[in-house]
Amino acid sequence: MAGGETAGGIQARLGLAPADVMSLYLRLLPAEFFQQLRQQEQYRENNRVYNHAVVMWLMIVQRLQNHGTMETAVLELLRGLPDGFWPKPCKRLQVTAQGEKPRRSSHTASYNEARQGLPVSLVEQSFDRAFERLTAEMAGTSPWVGQRAFLFDGTSVRTARSEALQAAYPPGSNQHGEAHWPQIRMVVAHDLCTGLAMRPEWGPMYGPQAAGEQSLLEQALGRLPEGAVVVFDANSVFSVAYAADQRKHPVVLRLTAARAQSLLGEALQDGIDRRVVWKASREDRKNHPQWPAEAAVAGRLIVQRVQPGNGGAAFLLAVFTTLEEAGPDRILQLYGSRWNVEGDLRSLKGTLDLEQLTCSTPEMVAREIDLAMLAYNLVRAVTHLAARKAGLPSRAYGFTRVRNVVRTFTPLIAAAQNERESQNLFDRMMYYVGQAKLPRRKRQRPSYPRAVWGKRQTFPKRKE
Repeated sequence: MAGGETAGGIQARLGLAPADVMSLYLRLLPAEFFQQLRQQEQYRENNRVYNHAVVMWLMIVQRLQNHGTMETAVLELLRGLPDGFWPKPCKRLQVTAQGEKPRRSSHTASYNEARQGLPVSLVEQSFDRAFERLTAEMAGTSPWVGQRAFLFDGTSVRTARSEALQAAYPPGSNQHGEAHWPQIRMVVAHDLCTGLAMRPEWGPMYGPQAAGEQSLLEQALGRLPEGAVVVFDANSVFSVAYAADQRKHPVVLRLTAARAQSLLGEALQDGIDRRVVWKASREDRKNHPQWPAEAAVAGRLIVQRVQPGNGGAAFLLAVFTTLEEAGPDRILQLYGSRWNVEGDLRSLKGTLDLEQLTCSTPEMVAREIDLAMLAYNLVRAVTHLAARKAGLPSRAYGFTRVRNVVRTFTPLIAAAQNERESQNLFDRMMYYVGQAKLPRRKRQRPSYPRAVWGKRQTFPKRKE
């Protein structure tokens, strides 16, 4: 740990003390924020048990648990939450004259009704506020280019089958007919160093209104931190580079061999580092009629022969970048870190159960995705604190194991009788988080070929 800095010093400097996810949630989204937002957006909310802050937290709790249900969320409420969730508690939360605490219902109907009524715009603004504050507090400068960099990637999410979701996100089809599950295409952006996730963009994967990765990425660019570098894979097209350049975001984009050769005007060779001007094609201007006729992006085209870590055949890697100062090796190292986003997607879809959504309306899809990403960021913030204490990068820790430790200690910290007990529990939690480091393998394990493994699904037979 640099300079002998203590855990308490790091906590105070980052504003994350104590940094269990519940305390962090209340610190990032205090009651005053919800009150201002209600006044600004004219949201009406009665003084009740399931207010907006409570409902959002319980939905986060569902994501932090393995296959969390509404019942487990309600039980979390019955176990007890801090008074910070209710600045003006209603009668159902007040202690009676006899000194008895009121007993609340364990049924899920009220919670479900509150989930359905949670404004989507409130969830989005809450996520953006938490993301901006965490981004400002957590250092995330790339060691290769000296700037914050975000890794972009696309993925798909299945939803439950309902009429509303079928209309919003049509299922795919092939020669055998239509698939069962509605499909969402989603583009995520994760901080290279801290792993923090920006609020994603998504749209239908199939159908007449299908959204492409490039168009979703262009929509997300408007919410990136100022000056952040955009790192994207071989699906990069001119529209991505132009949209980022117009918003003053440097880019590191991998190009296909055909596109790189067309831009260069000659065959690709190892060692090329040449300044080029990427101009919009006729098809680009046709798809974006609002662009000026001279739309172009000035940058560098770097070509190097690289050797895959899995022992595969070497190939020429072509990268377009608008970074002027960084050398070719640093640019390629930055692009090579893009594989980290694959692990982030695995954590989101596997650990936080985003691979298959169970809600039945587009509005609930929006709430579930955004709050799952907020849960992810809260765990990343705790991981960052442990990493700074150990002098290691945040990505040196396993997300799933940290999530399990946080899930175990958060209720204990919330139920602590005094500040000293809370701090002791927090210190124990951080001790076990510090043991969640990923192993350093002494030898390279062979990689498996990429393939999609089908999952068996059984459905009841239709009754005649």
